[in-house]
Amino acid sequence: MDGPVAIVDPDSRVERTVSTLLAHVPDFESDIERIIISSEEIQATIRDLGEQITADYADQDLLLVGVLKGAFVVMADLSRHIRLPLQFDFMAVSSYGSATKTSGVVRILKDLDHEIEGRHVLLVEDIVDSGLTLNYLLKNLRTRRPATLEVCALMQKTAAQRVPLDIKYRGFEIPAQFVVGYGLDYGERYRNLPYVALLKPEAYTAR
Repeated sequence: MDGPVAIVDPDSRVERTVSTLLAHVPDFESDIERIIISSEEIQATIRDLGEQITADYADQDLLLVGVLKGAFVVMADLSRHIRLPLQFDFMAVSSYGSATKTSGVVRILKDLDHEIEGRHVLLVEDIVDSGLTLNYLLKNLRTRRPATLEVCALMQKTAAQRVPLDIKYRGFEIPAQFVVGYGLDYGERYRNLPYVALLKPEAYTAR
């Protein structure tokens, strides 16, 4: 994506009032250590990404492919800022299990419902960590001969990346720390938080 990419430094960001921002999910309040990307920042970035995608794919037959489960929130919000006719499809893969670091072993749990040969495909990710899962998916999808294949990722952990990747649309660069919220989970919790946050250490041992 042309233009600046937001770089998030959780240690330098102004402390936010957790009790106010977490009022709608009080059960999670005690688990949050720090909010690193606010809901307002996310929505502004999603809007900018949608505008760029709209311009780049004008008059094209665009298929959004979301990587479940985490990307469903990003994809839902992003699609409403893309002012073009769209089709949607999803893939589900497994590379984390219950751990906080990717295993590097990728399994496809759900494949696409649509053929993508000759289509303009935009793969939507919530976060790019090591890049191993995304690299596998891109190689897999390229064998199906799409007209174009690009990636939109809300967040990227550049310091944790283990393979080179070309991400055309990127929202935030974040540190190599495990984060939750806005579709991202730990043990299937925290996906419905409207921002991205770090968990307290005790939140991992309590599950």
